[in-house]
Amino acid sequence: MGAKLRVAGLVAVGAIAGALTTMQFQAIARSSLAPLPLEELQQLAAVFGMIKTDYVEPVDEKKLITDAISGMVSGLDPHSQYFDRKTFKEFREGTSGRFVGVGIEIGMEDGLVKVVSPIEGSPAFKAGIKTGDLITRIDDAPVKGMTMDQAVKRMRGEPNTKVVLTIFRKAENRAFPVTITRAEIRTQSVRAKVVEPGYGWIRLSQFQDNSVEDFVRKVDELYKQDPNLKGLVLDLRNNGGGLLDGAIAISAAFLPREAVVVSTNGQVADSKAVYRATPEHYVRRSAGDPLRRLPAQVKDVPLVVLVNEGSASGSEIVAGALQDHKRATVMGGQTFGKGSVQTVRPLSADTALKITTARYYTPSGRSIQAKGIVPDLWIDETAEGNVFSALRLREADYERHLANGGDEKDPARDKAREEARKKLEEQMAKGSEAPKPLPEFGSENDFPLQQALNQLKGQPVVTSKTMVERKAEAPAEK
Repeated sequence: MGAKLRVAGLVAVGAIAGALTTMQFQAIARSSLAPLPLEELQQLAAVFGMIKTDYVEPVDEKKLITDAISGMVSGLDPHSQYFDRKTFKEFREGTSGRFVGVGIEIGMEDGLVKVVSPIEGSPAFKAGIKTGDLITRIDDAPVKGMTMDQAVKRMRGEPNTKVVLTIFRKAENRAFPVTITRAEIRTQSVRAKVVEPGYGWIRLSQFQDNSVEDFVRKVDELYKQDPNLKGLVLDLRNNGGGLLDGAIAISAAFLPREAVVVSTNGQVADSKAVYRATPEHYVRRSAGDPLRRLPAQVKDVPLVVLVNEGSASGSEIVAGALQDHKRATVMGGQTFGKGSVQTVRPLSADTALKITTARYYTPSGRSIQAKGIVPDLWIDETAEGNVFSALRLREADYERHLANGGDEKDPARDKAREEARKKLEEQMAKGSEAPKPLPEFGSENDFPLQQALNQLKGQPVVTSKTMVERKAEAPAEK
């Protein structure tokens, strides 16, 4: 059992916890509702009354109603959700790129929180927290045994409140406490650098409110460092999605004006749309088109898009559009397969409904739902092969996922996952060292990035000998 639990922890390190959604925000009043089913409503009222009178202890009426709404929505599909006051606040923080905390990007290592990078200018940055530091305690609570989400919640809080982090710094072989005052943090969803002369790398981890502006600024910085870039790598690995207009804008940065980026189709009229590489389809504010500030060379620079099983929703829109228009070579693994659009409809100032309203399609008409984008070139996670890819969950693994036409079960996929899990469990049972987390994206040990650079240079690419296309899967019969 211990080995199995440790395997589960390793999978969490190697994968995203769950794909974010491609989002639109709308507030629409609807008056054309069909008659409500009277008998079922009477049953709901009867159950409500029985709980109020017969349950072992008093239950708050508002909580009962909220739980009923949540249950009704969660039964639809994995991505529809009722936001109460707390979850709506957390959701808005996630898409705005702003939250109150200490300001570090984190991962997990040996059950501890590892600092991937302090956010420049943040309280953690000013306190001297460094990349590679391990957090062993948050206030008086040991980190060992916490999930990443639990650790994040403990580090976040109200502005101007203090949190004490106990840091273990390997390079100095010492542990020490650091008191940090929480403040509002602006997350950085875009990173970029010239990885070697003539070649740039730009990574988007999510499509947030500020992602397009940050993307334009980072690309401009790349061209100022090297005006003669011969190729770009657009890294969308583990990008779980975000805002739809952000994905359209990033696609439009590389495509001709008026090119189709994505289309959507659903039950109601406003869910049927075709989105093109034009400002009216991605500009949300009166500040004008941010893409006008991009260097002109971006439209023609040779481009590779890196994806993996954690690339979902908005990142699949971008990869699919650039692939269909033959604007880029898509490399890596088969993507997550979340081909649905969620619309957020406010219910009050503090609550909202996030509901699936459409499926989206690539410019050539492909539905990605429960299948994903199949790369042009399959690339393993490391030079030694894949450690985590077979274990990562994808859209097709979720209960109640939206089916795709012609879905069929793929026994080979289940077999590959089981074999990978057993291999890790046997390795740990023998006392061997656990597989190391994958190298940081963009580092010199990033194997897929090195293969992307080889592709841009016209040099041999080491493609995977084991990765194969995974078919879409139908939900199990109930």
